[in-house]
Amino acid sequence: MKAKIRKTAVFVEETHIEGGREISPATRKAVAAAVIENPYAGEYVEDLSLLMEVGEELGALLGEKCVKALGIRPEQAESYGKAAMVGENGELEHAAAILHPKMGAPLRKAVEKGAALVPSSKKRGGMGQDLDVSLGHKDAAYVRSHFDGIEIRISDAPRANEILVAIAVTDSGRPLPRVGGLTAGEAEGKDGLR
Repeated sequence: MKAKIRKTAVFVEETHIEGGREISPATRKAVAAAVIENPYAGEYVEDLSLLMEVGEELGALLGEKCVKALGIRPEQAESYGKAAMVGENGELEHAAAILHPKMGAPLRKAVEKGAALVPSSKKRGGMGQDLDVSLGHKDAAYVRSHFDGIEIRISDAPRANEILVAIAVTDSGRPLPRVGGLTAGEAEGKDGLR
């Protein structure tokens, strides 16, 4: 493994009541995170291919952890998202190198298919800072009921020379969605949009 992982964390959120109404079955989101060493902290490096390869590894590892935490089969995943926060000695481009060129393919394999772009966010932060992971339907970006997010916070990460990387997967959309648009049941997932 190219990633030097200090720790991982997995969190599952289940919503049973929303707006005073029972949600049955509960909506569920899982987020899996890895705290890794940033090999380029504190220096400018033109070639970020090592971080791209780390992104590929983490796409598989964290995607599979989310699916396992939800106790679902890969094809039952409905939404996904990814995010990274670099410590103070890192660059936003380090987060981009992890998230964009190679992370998507192994994440899509972990959730079976994934025709839509994977929503993402990146930021610089310090230990204990919240990292928001945007979510969207994995096969059809226009499914509004799945525009959502989840946050994760690890009290001792990221340190100055680390990166906190997170992937989120859901088995449903928001509880009680009612803003219209394409529904998950109507989505075809052919072009990643509808």
